[in-house]
Amino acid sequence: MRKERRAAETKSHSGFDPACPFCRLQETDQVVAEKGTVLAIRDAHPVTPGHLLIIPRRHTPEYFTLTPQEKRDADRLLAFLRNKIRKADPSVEGFNIGTNCGEAAGQTIMHAHIHLIPRRKGDTPFPQGGVRGVIPGKMGY
Repeated sequence: MRKERRAAETKSHSGFDPACPFCRLQETDQVVAEKGTVLAIRDAHPVTPGHLLIIPRRHTPEYFTLTPQEKRDADRLLAFLRNKIRKADPSVEGFNIGTNCGEAAGQTIMHAHIHLIPRRKGDTPFPQGGVRGVIPGKMGY
């Protein structure tokens, strides 16, 4: 167990994991925007049209392992993309921003990423509760 943890920690700080799909996408036309240490790609399974993922260039497993600089760059890129999306699509009236940290939270690719999900009036019948909807029955309150 200790060896496995050490190997995972070494890989997370090495910068690139050839087995990681997000690492492999960084030099492709999937990249829609960049700011310093992070970039944005389209989500392969979008929740709504325009759903993007902000990912660090460095391979690291989750949001809590991002460096302060990666977090600052992610914030700058989120703000830039929000403005770009709203300008291109006036029907966007809100956003969900979220990240899943660990398998128990629903993370499926173990490379840190932040979801930027544009929201439109009527895209779900009862949006009250927003991200609380990840647990069935907890969204409406």
